Amino acid sequence: MGRYDFRPLRVHQTASQLLAAERIRHVPSWHEVIGTIPPAQTLVRTQPLQHQERSRRQRTTKPSKLFQPQRVVYEEDSLRKDFFGDHPWELARPRVVLENDGRDAERKDWSLVSQPDRPIDGERSVLVPAHMVMPLTGKSVVQRQMFLLHGNPGKGHTPDPNMTPGKAYDQARKEFYEMRLQQDIERRIAREEAMATGAYFGKTTLQIGMEMEDKIFEEWKAWASAQVTLQEQRRAAMYTGVDNETAALPEGEQEDESALGEVDSSIPAQGQEALGGAATRP
Repeated sequence: MGRYDFRPLRVHQTASQLLAAERIRHVPSWHEVIGTIPPAQTLVRTQPLQHQERSRRQRTTKPSKLFQPQRVVYEEDSLRKDFFGDHPWELARPRVVLENDGRDAERKDWSLVSQPDRPIDGERSVLVPAHMVMPLTGKSVVQRQMFLLHGNPGKGHTPDPNMTPGKAYDQARKEFYEMRLQQDIERRIAREEAMATGAYFGKTTLQIGMEMEDKIFEEWKAWASAQVTLQEQRRAAMYTGVDNETAALPEGEQEDESALGEVDSSIPAQGQEALGGAATRP
């Protein structure tokens, strides 16, 4: 037949010839269908059009930035980044981020870091309305620094022309340290007064952490001592001529092993006949 098989294309022709020669008595059900709709004459299947992926480097025109959103940048972002970069543990302090309209800081007088309506201890916080409470955080330092750089013309505060971002940061940071120190002293005094009246305080997080570290250290110390003892025993067994397997056996089994070693030379090997045996006594 050659390379290609054309018999599937000649099915209708072959069936017609067999019917004409009366070699087939019944007309197949597909005979008329194939005669009306003959099979395709193309023997090679055409491949579909493949989409070529264009590389990004072949882009000739630069995309337009008309529909790209612009980057929103505030001056406070860089100041906040500098402060929390120098004081990362301030981020660990819990704080409430809920605000009324997002502009609470604009209603404060940032001529000082300590706000008049900011609660310092528990007694004074009762007299302050809840919507006016603003705790001392890194935001206070940023707003104080912005006040030193630009002032508040609406309230009659003009900035110092010789003020630089570095000087403003140092001044706001020192005022922040003083307020933090004042808070620590007040908390310490309140704790001492409570303990003097019979109050009891549990362990601090530092004490709990130290106890956990001590527990892990003791466990490691016991494990290290056991490892050192095992290495010393192995080293001693190496220099005394006792192998590790014998050294690991109990005393009774070690004696049996030594006795078998003495008689081992007189026992014939496998495949040899015993000549006389070893003179042993019970």
